[in-house]
Amino acid sequence: MTTKRIIPCLDVKNGETVKGVNFENLRYAGNPVDLAKKYSEEGADELVFLDITATNEGRKTTAKMVEKVAKQVFIPFTVGGGIKTVEDMKILLLAGADKIAINSAAVKNPDLINKAAEYFGSQCIVAAIDAKKLDDDYYVFINAGRINTGKRLKDWVYEVQMRGAGEILLTSMDADGTQNGFDIQMTKLAAQNSKIPVIASGGAGAYPEHFVEVFDKGFADAALAASIFHYNTLSIPELKSSLLKRGIDIRI
Repeated sequence: MTTKRIIPCLDVKNGETVKGVNFENLRYAGNPVDLAKKYSEEGADELVFLDITATNEGRKTTAKMVEKVAKQVFIPFTVGGGIKTVEDMKILLLAGADKIAINSAAVKNPDLINKAAEYFGSQCIVAAIDAKKLDDDYYVFINAGRINTGKRLKDWVYEVQMRGAGEILLTSMDADGTQNGFDIQMTKLAAQNSKIPVIASGGAGAYPEHFVEVFDKGFADAALAASIFHYNTLSIPELKSSLLKRGIDIRI
């Protein structure tokens, strides 16, 4: 049995951690450096840092902020937002990131995945996918959820792994920030069509059952959460202890 991972996410805008619902109505959630240190010390398995407005603002993720966060954590650290080139990735990896998440740029230029995987190795490249259900299928969105690419989730999941991505960070736009539970059907669809790990994101609430369900029924390899950790609804140690009692193989 593969050990499951719990991953806090820092959505950062203007140097502050924020969180919204369905990608809208953002509110302040804390200082990213302080939160990163807290989560690392509490036993998070990894940490994700996403500069959520970088792409729409036409700028790159701030390397100085990444460097500050990296100095506070001793766990794998993924960074995404506004990354368009291999050189952008190199700057962030040198600043302390362990993995790079690419979303909009990868959809617009799929060869970027190939180049990045060849240059840095697949283990460094995370395909971040924002998806939403339309009619009876799931579609990929870019630019912080503003643009429907017309790509079916199943097809894009297959393509990113064939191009060399080492992991998929899948966010359900419908479930994001609702705390009503992960999108099990979406996660299951991606996981069943992927030979690389899938991180489930969007919808985590203060119930360990949400995580049990996404691991057992959604076949996720890891679960990402933000609101419940930022606003102290549920701590990482509490969650992990509860999951262990429910038979989930988790690192304490």
